[in-house]
Amino acid sequence: MKNSEITQGIHYVGVNDRHKHIFENLWPLPYGVSYNSYIIVDEKIALIDTVEVDFFQQFLNNVRSVIGDRPIDYIIVNHVEPDHSGSLALIKKYYPEAKIVGNKKTFDMVRGYYHVGESADEIVEVNNGDTLSLGQHELQFTMIPMVHWPETMVTLDTTTNVLFSGDAFGCFGALSGAFIDSEMNCDIFWSEMQRYYSNIVGKYGVPVQQALKKLAGVQIDYICSTHGPVWHEHISRVIAEYNRMSLYQTEPGLVICYGSMYGNTEQGAEVIARAASIAGVKNIVMHDVSRSNHSYILSDVFKYKGLVLGAPTYNNGLYPPMETLLSELAARGIKNHLLGVFGSFTWAGQTVKKILEWNDSKLKFELVGTPAEIKQSLNADSTEACEALGKAMAEALLKN
Repeated sequence: MKNSEITQGIHYVGVNDRHKHIFENLWPLPYGVSYNSYIIVDEKIALIDTVEVDFFQQFLNNVRSVIGDRPIDYIIVNHVEPDHSGSLALIKKYYPEAKIVGNKKTFDMVRGYYHVGESADEIVEVNNGDTLSLGQHELQFTMIPMVHWPETMVTLDTTTNVLFSGDAFGCFGALSGAFIDSEMNCDIFWSEMQRYYSNIVGKYGVPVQQALKKLAGVQIDYICSTHGPVWHEHISRVIAEYNRMSLYQTEPGLVICYGSMYGNTEQGAEVIARAASIAGVKNIVMHDVSRSNHSYILSDVFKYKGLVLGAPTYNNGLYPPMETLLSELAARGIKNHLLGVFGSFTWAGQTVKKILEWNDSKLKFELVGTPAEIKQSLNADSTEACEALGKAMAEALLKN
């Protein structure tokens, strides 16, 4: 791998996945995804994280292009999720003397997944604050549990001020040629960072805040995460974005999510959006829950403070894609949002009641306006109710 050096003996040996369309069989990858791995060349050689097993041969070639015939002394596992540890068992076959470095929970997992690290002489167990010398490079380990698995840790090279951060500060998107942010156009990565965070890490705002506190005051010149660019030029922005998202801070905008079988609920959503726009809201995003992948809905909900949910009654309950979305929202523990509710029905309305039950028991958002109900199709009364809901949401958003 030519010109792989990031700084002072630290090399990028990751790979790009442009084949996978859905990450974790859930989240679309319109720009692909990278699996980042790094190697430190010193008196001792340390490999930091591996890559998904499908890309092992390319990964091995990248490693060999940097170290030639030298052995790997340590394999540091910051995060055991298989897109980063999948090549662990294979790389051990090529470098059997390499010791695996991780914490107690790391070894519980890698033994279960790959049957490696089963003997004491092939592991180095570290705790929070422990260090490991490679020669000139001195590594320090910090535990950041539940960002976003319980075994997660980060590795700081205190010699070069390089933070190997695992999934923290990562984002979707393959790397096109360059791997350091200062050498590329990063435009796509900001929205893909928000989508990555909201989809993958979103539930764990408190652990992310705890991790940020542990790293506060530490000089960091490079952030080497396991997905996306190596951050150098934009480090302050990246940390600020993670701080904002983990605090559930939002912009004054509105996300309207609706389900519609025959178009009547959609017409109600359009009326609400128009009323909110007339009342002064500029940032309005609309999602059909049956068409928009929920990955993008969740990202927008993390971004904007206002949320309006509406759907038809279905089998005397909630329209299934809306119920799925409510479950996904509740699972992420999102806070500090305003909620408006509307629904449609033919003979017995249940949507408004069910969404309010979700909000009372799980979401706990601040309810805005009076819920609007559409019986069969829009008429003068239901149109007026939808307009009032859109106006009320606008007033609440513009007041915050």
